[in-house]
Amino acid sequence: MKKTLLLLFLFVGGATFLFAQDSTSVKFEFIPPGLHILPLKANYQEARVGVLYYSDNGDLKVDLGNNIDVIAFHFPKINGKLTVGAEFMAYALSTSYQGNRLQIDAVDGFFGGNISFSKTFSKDRLMLKLRFIHNSAHLVDGHYQLDSLQWMNGDQPIPFTRNFFELQLAHQFYLPFGSIKFYGAVSYSTLARPHDLEKLSAFFGYELAYNIGQVFEKDASLFLADQLTGVGSPRYILNNNMMGGIKFGDWDGKGIVFYLSYYIGANPFSEYYYQRVERFGLGFFLDFF
Repeated sequence: MKKTLLLLFLFVGGATFLFAQDSTSVKFEFIPPGLHILPLKANYQEARVGVLYYSDNGDLKVDLGNNIDVIAFHFPKINGKLTVGAEFMAYALSTSYQGNRLQIDAVDGFFGGNISFSKTFSKDRLMLKLRFIHNSAHLVDGHYQLDSLQWMNGDQPIPFTRNFFELQLAHQFYLPFGSIKFYGAVSYSTLARPHDLEKLSAFFGYELAYNIGQVFEKDASLFLADQLTGVGSPRYILNNNMMGGIKFGDWDGKGIVFYLSYYIGANPFSEYYYQRVERFGLGFFLDFF
């Protein structure tokens, strides 16, 4: 993490010095409004606020997190923008046990930052994002039996930790009916524990939005999103996260999303990374902007 902070400091310092040489063509902005690039809908390891209900067992995935762009550089000559931001988030598994509802069983926490660049054309937009994230996972008291003072099912907490860099590339096309985005990413963990986890992973996917008009004077869009992720835990498998639903609000801006989901692959809660699950869900989350 010290190396990450040093690289970020050098990047920001160097960029500020270079861009200051031509202040007429580059605009610097501290704490810009809005969010430069929204989190990917089907990437469950990005910040959001929402709840996903699993229909098979009544469990919940509870998301808490947010992004903020700290500084921005605008390049009007090329219609481009570069931002440096921070992101903090966690998602928790909520279960019911012996009549006690909403017990927090496991938590994945993430914090770090990102450097993002976009260039907008007349009918499309290119986006590049480099994320540097610390991820750790924990079993918590909702998985602990107070009567026997033991972890449920004979489980023991796993010291799960990943420090990773993730490079995302996306191309969004604006069409008469809405938009479609294709994207891909590669990720490399500088630290991965347990040691049987593979350090290299990748994913690709799409987001398709169809504008259906306005609701309460706000845009509304039907959408489909799908992401395939290749992870080694320990052998490589494909995770598939499919979503479909409706968003109230500008597709590239602030809004609320209601959706159905189907997920198959490694358990998204990292304390159970060795399990393979298949789950249907109904949920909502907020897009901050």
